[in-house]
Amino acid sequence: MERRSWFGRRRRRKAQGGGGGEEVVVDGSEIRELVEDREAFGMLVDREFRQLHADGDGRLPVRELRHAVADIGAALGIPEQGAAPSTDHIYSEVMSELAHGKSQGEGEVSKAEFQEALSDVLLGMAAGLKRDPIVILRIDGEDLRDLVGGSRYEPEAAAIFSRVATASEDVALRQCLLAALQQLTVDHGMPPASDTWVLNNIIEPALQLLPADQLEQPVSRDGFFEQLKKLLGAIADRLQEHPVIVAHTESTYDGSGVKRLLANKFELDKLLHSIWKDVPAERKNKASEEYIRAALDKMADAASLPHYGAVNQVDAVVNEAIKKANADDGKSVDESEFKKLLTDILGAVMLQLNNAPIIVSTNTVLHEPLAASSILTTSSPME
Repeated sequence: MERRSWFGRRRRRKAQGGGGGEEVVVDGSEIRELVEDREAFGMLVDREFRQLHADGDGRLPVRELRHAVADIGAALGIPEQGAAPSTDHIYSEVMSELAHGKSQGEGEVSKAEFQEALSDVLLGMAAGLKRDPIVILRIDGEDLRDLVGGSRYEPEAAAIFSRVATASEDVALRQCLLAALQQLTVDHGMPPASDTWVLNNIIEPALQLLPADQLEQPVSRDGFFEQLKKLLGAIADRLQEHPVIVAHTESTYDGSGVKRLLANKFELDKLLHSIWKDVPAERKNKASEEYIRAALDKMADAASLPHYGAVNQVDAVVNEAIKKANADDGKSVDESEFKKLLTDILGAVMLQLNNAPIIVSTNTVLHEPLAASSILTTSSPME
């Protein structure tokens, strides 16, 4: 009997166009398959619940659930909490669901509660990943080597030099090369140069292969072109020996999701009714900015918007729409006025995003093998 990753077995691997690296698209379909497979999901719940609680009394301390939540994220390729604001909200939502409102690690959950909550959490993750898939990239140097050896290098290097070089003649070549690496992306075959592990284990060893005296000299255009090519070649060699796994997300917020929601009167009315019902009684007669923003956050998934605090650019659009709607003056509103206010704010957000779409991408280095995660592995024979 061997342990295997349920999610790893079902991921579809495909070569990147024109390169040798691999990518895995995590779109949530495998999660739904797992939850719907009652036998496999039951085995997962049994094993994880048994591992998480040591005294065997049938109850699990809420604080122990954090380990399960961290394992879920790692197995799905979601960047660890604190690494990527665009996915951080997933962890807080998962923990809230699993804890059933219990705070600060107090209280316990039964196995049945654990199974029900885990099912809801995974299905919620599946829906989110269907909307915003995570692409797991294995960067092994081939794409970077293709860049250096192909016709794209000269124009790319020229464009980068124009951005990183300054009017000062005292800028050292080393400084410009490091700045240049920040300009390269996973599309070029370069892992995030800002990552400490990448800097210490890929970039610095490659820099040591360049002439030390030249690195501290003032930069010239020809010298930059020549040494950048050598540096990228050395980095490609390091990546061939030590491939880097990167979780890549890319989301476009153009208002289309808001438009679909506003056009579906039945769904919109149902959502607005649910939100109004959840507003505390003492707050129902006053429209504060805090509760308007909380209400909009509850509509985020249905409107294909990020949760507040995840994307600063979208937050700014929402804040401006709230301001224009005078929703921050604490005026008294009844149910119909409250719903109209939310609808008007969403309409303003839709128009702004339609005129100026916001594109957000994140690249996070994964430092642990995905298959090592415990929460999403089952014991069964290898096929």
